[in-house]
Amino acid sequence: MIFDRKKLDTDTLLAFYKQLLWPRMIEEKMLILLRQERVNKWFSGIGQEAIAVGSTLAMQADEYILPMHRNLGVFTARQIPLWKLMAQWQGKATGFTKGRDRSFHFGSQEHKIIGMISHLGPQMALAGGIALANKLSGRQKATLVFTGEGATSEGDFHEALNVAAVWDLPVIFLIENNGYGLSTPVSEQYRCDSLADRAKGYGMEGLTIDGNNLLDVYHTISQLANDIRKNPRPVLIECKTFRMRGHEEASGIKYVPPQLFDKWKVKDPLENFERFLLDERVLSIKSAQDIRNAFSRLIDSEVQKAFSQPDVVPDVQTEVADVYKPYPVNKAKPAGTISVKRYIDAISDGLHEAMLKYPNLVLMGQDIAGYGGVFKITEGFVEEFGRDRVRNTPICESAIVGAVMGLALNGYKALVEMQFADFVSSGFNQIVNNLAKSYYRWGQAVDVVIRMPAGGGTSAGPFHSQTNEAWFTKTPGLKVVYPAYPADAKGLLLSAIEDPNPVMFFEHKYLYRTCSGDVPDGYYTVEIGKAKVVREGSVASIITYGWGVHWAVEYAGNHLDIDVEIVDLRTLQPWDKEAVEASVKKTGRALILHEDTLISGFGGEIAAYIAEHCFAYLDAPIMRCAGLDTPVPMDKGLEDQFMAKSRLEGKMQHLLSY
Repeated sequence: MIFDRKKLDTDTLLAFYKQLLWPRMIEEKMLILLRQERVNKWFSGIGQEAIAVGSTLAMQADEYILPMHRNLGVFTARQIPLWKLMAQWQGKATGFTKGRDRSFHFGSQEHKIIGMISHLGPQMALAGGIALANKLSGRQKATLVFTGEGATSEGDFHEALNVAAVWDLPVIFLIENNGYGLSTPVSEQYRCDSLADRAKGYGMEGLTIDGNNLLDVYHTISQLANDIRKNPRPVLIECKTFRMRGHEEASGIKYVPPQLFDKWKVKDPLENFERFLLDERVLSIKSAQDIRNAFSRLIDSEVQKAFSQPDVVPDVQTEVADVYKPYPVNKAKPAGTISVKRYIDAISDGLHEAMLKYPNLVLMGQDIAGYGGVFKITEGFVEEFGRDRVRNTPICESAIVGAVMGLALNGYKALVEMQFADFVSSGFNQIVNNLAKSYYRWGQAVDVVIRMPAGGGTSAGPFHSQTNEAWFTKTPGLKVVYPAYPADAKGLLLSAIEDPNPVMFFEHKYLYRTCSGDVPDGYYTVEIGKAKVVREGSVASIITYGWGVHWAVEYAGNHLDIDVEIVDLRTLQPWDKEAVEASVKKTGRALILHEDTLISGFGGEIAAYIAEHCFAYLDAPIMRCAGLDTPVPMDKGLEDQFMAKSRLEGKMQHLLSY
């Protein structure tokens, strides 16, 4: 192995050696602790430390790095104390996730590190969003994100590279090609000769380097990072290396041919660099041993400190409170003047007000710029706010949700228009596993709103008509809003944008141009989590939201002799239990109405709550009226049959007959 020190002086080379040795010795200690059963899991990076250490040293201290689970050297090179890391690995109360997640599944804004989730690929899009924030702010910064050769088969890899290339984002995508994804060899992962060649398909630079050569890694990343800071663009680097341990220690190594270990043993990054420093007289055998002895003592001390940290004391209130970031609710009142607006125009007006108030708010979505979106909600926005803040996106929902999360991690507010709510399935993982769990896992709020044009009534068929709120109401960490009227749509949208937590904002497409009402002018908010009694009544409660509110109002108008009360939930997570409970106790009868399918629809949750908390006040069984348990059909007659409205009359007769 040939090392080129270039202009690195002796002190720097010695510092590099210590940075490379430190994670290796920590790992060797971890293997001992595993055998002693004092720790229970470890993903070893022995043999590939030069990649994490060399690339981290090449980045500026205030530049973000998004590592994987073998990149201990990133964390140690960013000077995170071992006892703090050990507390995390042990699930201690002083760990970064307070015992809520394992290994490197955390981030630290102090150290500009954003950790991974188990799905491997999503962090690449986050890196793009972080880089976009730097670019929009005029900060000449690079972002470094790691992935493995196995994860290059995931769609997230390809989506992230495509977006970064289209937007010229200053991101270094670094592939650690260590030969195996768990036990699957590269021969079963891809057919290209080099993973760096995949860059060509995205119009990017790609290169392959020796990942075991610390100085090659350092110099390559340094040069590229310096260049892309000034001339923003993404670069793909493949670092060839080898995993000298199993996927994790319980996996063993029997699936790896023994000759591969022999081949790569002579390429050990630490041994080769140490030999080079001895030849350069930067190190002596004695000084190298002195460093090892000092590190050994420090490791023992830090491990002891970590083991003496307090264990987590389970507390229900603490756990529940840490799912959402608390924030002071801004009850901004209307200015006083009112205009009649359609539902769609109220949403557009709310977006416009938010863009004026928050210069760091960025809108993203397919066709939302010059075209104004398929529903024309952002028409004219790009002329007023520019293409940096009103961004057309490629058709890759997962990467765009990841990008807005990256924007939020780096100081921006972000909003995505999901062209149709049905298409959110392509970004599902980013939403339910990344956005939703970030604050609970490591205290990082994610200031993101996802607009969800949803629902039927337009004969659009199974893939443009779903109202899929129940996919998200069961996911702790997400807020779910579903307004029925223009004034609420505007005020709740502004509240959603103010809220530092991720919000799924459902908008019913049928209501866009069929529903009008008085809407206050200017900036105002409607509090998330508060229901509204649309109609007072005494004999039965219809609890509903979205288009269902209008069905309920129509029913009440056709049955003026029935004193029915209508509760518009407006928000489904958190939902207003007190308002529902008060209404049911008042009327003694409850019908829950929604457009979504009956089985596992959100109405089941409300029914269960009423049964548990209002049973003594009920004069009849709780009824549910919902969509058929089928996909949403296209034919108008079939779609009308699907809709809960077609069964509302009969359900109410049944309820009132008790």
